[in-house]
Amino acid sequence: MVSFKILTKKYKFNSNLFFFFYYLILRASNPLFSLNPGREGCVIRYSNPSMDRLSFTPTFQGTSYGIGDRIGLIWEQTREPLMVPLLKLMVVVCLTMSVMLFVERVYMGIVIALVKLFGRKPEQRYNWEPMKDDVELGNSAYPMVLVQIPMYNEKEVYQLSIGAACGLSWPSERIIIQVLDDSTDPTIKDLVEMECQRWASKGINIKYEIRGNRHGYKAGALKEGMKHSYVKQCDYVAIFDADFQPEPDFLWRTIPFLVHNPEIGLVQARWKFVNSDECLMTRMQEMSLDYHFTVEQEVGSSTHAFFGFNGTAGVWRISALNEAGGWKDRTTVEDMDLAVRASLKGWKFVYVGALKVKNELPSTFKAYRYQQHRWSCGPANLFKKMAIEIARNKKVNLWKKVYVIYSFFFVRKIVAHIVTFLFYCVVFPATVFFPEVEVPMWGAVYIPSTVTLLNAVGTPRSLHLLVFWILFENVMSLHRTKATFMGLLEVGRVNEWVVTEKLGDALKMKSSTKTSKKPRIRIGERMHLLELGVGAYLFFCGCYDVTYGKNGFFIYLFFQSMAFFIAGFGYVGTFVPNS
Repeated sequence: MVSFKILTKKYKFNSNLFFFFYYLILRASNPLFSLNPGREGCVIRYSNPSMDRLSFTPTFQGTSYGIGDRIGLIWEQTREPLMVPLLKLMVVVCLTMSVMLFVERVYMGIVIALVKLFGRKPEQRYNWEPMKDDVELGNSAYPMVLVQIPMYNEKEVYQLSIGAACGLSWPSERIIIQVLDDSTDPTIKDLVEMECQRWASKGINIKYEIRGNRHGYKAGALKEGMKHSYVKQCDYVAIFDADFQPEPDFLWRTIPFLVHNPEIGLVQARWKFVNSDECLMTRMQEMSLDYHFTVEQEVGSSTHAFFGFNGTAGVWRISALNEAGGWKDRTTVEDMDLAVRASLKGWKFVYVGALKVKNELPSTFKAYRYQQHRWSCGPANLFKKMAIEIARNKKVNLWKKVYVIYSFFFVRKIVAHIVTFLFYCVVFPATVFFPEVEVPMWGAVYIPSTVTLLNAVGTPRSLHLLVFWILFENVMSLHRTKATFMGLLEVGRVNEWVVTEKLGDALKMKSSTKTSKKPRIRIGERMHLLELGVGAYLFFCGCYDVTYGKNGFFIYLFFQSMAFFIAGFGYVGTFVPNS
């Protein structure tokens, strides 16, 4: 082969970094360009079968080899042998996780369809008869019920929860309302105590309990509440968080399951959100939680009589709670921890989707981030601590073990969070820089579209918000993934418990009293650097794809980057300035 050398052309650049970007542009336009060291600096070579080489040798002001040179050399030397294979491996891993999530969603979709078409209601699957009066025994024929309301500085909602609990329809001498107040604000403690005294003066059997510390947070408060002497006479315990408002007939619809079915340890009701229309963020939360209750809880109850206790709006058989070891504060999901341990003892759970309890969604982005951190970190940490114990358990069958370990924990609590962020916000965008790495259409479009549609079945009224929901869920996957790894590795804020802020009617009152004066808002109160960083990365990927890409990924990348920017600058949810 005849080879010849084209004369070297020299260009002067003002900075090494500019030279590196110049090389990236050449490389993107034609992969035959390469970067090699030369005597006078870095040499950009052009290889072509019809010629030996074409060299552009830049000279730099000050030094021959600078930061730009070294970055360029490292990029060139590691791109083919390291970065491309690594990215291809990550694509395979993410596609595998996507298939796992897809199969899980399809499985649950099929099961819930069969349940809706041919399944029987919980009242038909189990023995359920309404409680009847006994002429001879009178009210003593009714079981003794304890109602626990744990709270912490709940100034805006304490009256709603206490009032709803005291309004439960049940023989007055067969029910005890227990308010577990861990408040650290003396003013709020006084308000809660006075509210309890007000109901006590009306003949309600209500107990106001406090303790000297907040050890164990909610689990510690519930555990301490069970130690009082009057609890020993109780058969069942109903639990409501401070923002939950059960209907008066709640106990009449749940207690019969426990009375007539001695194998049932828990009856769980569904949540109904009173502020779902407050802002777009609450609508997104409603879509996610409706799927959880409509599909996940229903499938678990119908197939394996197991699901995660939601921590509130449920009734436990006290003997089942005690046999499982009571409340433990080893994770931030004490409710799920108790449910798993009780299930391993052989107790069955019933989910009653037709019974709804009103509650409030977090409407501020800060509160929602803290809540999602706890809900993502806790299950991952619990999975790490209990996986072997579940596998070795001899009281439950193999299929239930597989369901709990693989479906309930691994796919839904770990894989679902990681694949959402890692694939769609990191790996997939990175492929625009590497034409050699391809993501198949079924992995990039078909699987996520199917999963998204299956998730949307719980809230038909919000189908028109599906695109916003996808973008918002991808933003939140950043925090869920971070929290999941914290739970698995037991590092950082693994045991952090921040009570979800409830606003009640406070926001409406503030907005009505301060309409004339617009509050000052500091930029630092709204900015979130993690979201801004990911948004910048996706925006850069989108710009690169516009210039050199051929797949049209930039459309998704720009929309997703804007979602991260909006969240990063704090324009998500309701913003309540400091008074």
